[in-house]
Amino acid sequence: MTNRVPSKRRVAICAVAQTKFEACKWNVRMQGMLWEVVDSVRRQTDLRFGEGSIEAAVTVSDDLFDARTISDGAITDVVGAHYQSEEKVAADGAQGVYYAAATILSNRHDIVLLAGHCKESQSASRNRITHLAFDPFYTRPVGLDYLAAAALQARAYMARTGVTETQLADLVVRARRWARHNPVAQEAGALTRDEVLAAPMLADPIRESFTYPVSDGAIAMILANEKHARDITDRPVWMTGVGSCYDSFFLGERDLAGNFPLERAAKRAYTMAGITDPANAFDVVEIADQYAHQLPQYAEGLGLYEAGKGGKWLDNDGPEKHNVNRSGGMLAGNPLILGGMARVAEAVIQLRGDAGSRQAPNAKRALAQGATGPAGQLQTVVVLER
Repeated sequence: MTNRVPSKRRVAICAVAQTKFEACKWNVRMQGMLWEVVDSVRRQTDLRFGEGSIEAAVTVSDDLFDARTISDGAITDVVGAHYQSEEKVAADGAQGVYYAAATILSNRHDIVLLAGHCKESQSASRNRITHLAFDPFYTRPVGLDYLAAAALQARAYMARTGVTETQLADLVVRARRWARHNPVAQEAGALTRDEVLAAPMLADPIRESFTYPVSDGAIAMILANEKHARDITDRPVWMTGVGSCYDSFFLGERDLAGNFPLERAAKRAYTMAGITDPANAFDVVEIADQYAHQLPQYAEGLGLYEAGKGGKWLDNDGPEKHNVNRSGGMLAGNPLILGGMARVAEAVIQLRGDAGSRQAPNAKRALAQGATGPAGQLQTVVVLER
């Protein structure tokens, strides 16, 4: 007799914890940084490691950013893997959320710990690390890295939509303004448009202020099936839709001005959640804006406004009307591999009504997006509801 998965099995996020994100956490090892958030979610839920409690762990880490091979090996005891299984996601943290949910939906586990960490400050060069994501024969020799790919993407997107450098500068100013209300945000100092536009050019048209800063931090969550979630917390946040999609490996085969993988990831998540009008479906939206131009570009891919109208959406105060990135987003500071996980964490905080002065009013449904790879090659979309 086979063990069939119930068709209506649901997954809830029951607890969330984040460190403060900082440019350099020189005074704490990655194990200590991660334990801060793991201990917090265990205390929030009164759970222990082992059978009948936290049964498994999914971790998010990267060997190159950790400057060691098998980076998850150093933190297995922190996540309780000496008692049970631990599986690693070496991609954007939203993929970790997806993977943890899949282990529950598959009926393999009932309660899962998700924990991600990254110390970008200890790498010699973030660009050298992302350079290694490219093909070694054709694209590495010309010096491509994520920054260069994002610059090509920005040029293509701005040419198609009419989004201007000044509009992107205003998005940076807005990110800093909202970040002042977020206690874990890294970059919360006020900036003016002129200061943003005076920043050095890194890769035309991306200025230093248009890119997410080098960041250290950790995030943890507890996910559980419906039966256990209601015992763990009286404020579960339900994952009602999830989707992901990869674009082509070779940059030259892709339409950098478009949103091929994001549109397909979003369609899968929306279909699962029963959403037919995404432009009016969400009370909170969190977008992984590693670079300023990606906020309007990914908002388009998520269906928040009509395709090709990014400049008009920004002029009409679209980010405020859709409550986009009240956390400050990645422009306020999150490590690359934790960007999507931080977006999910903020969505949970908003849906629980715990966001303080950045709280979106009466938030019932949220959208979180994460991306990794050059120019958003891998996209993940998560729909959450309370």
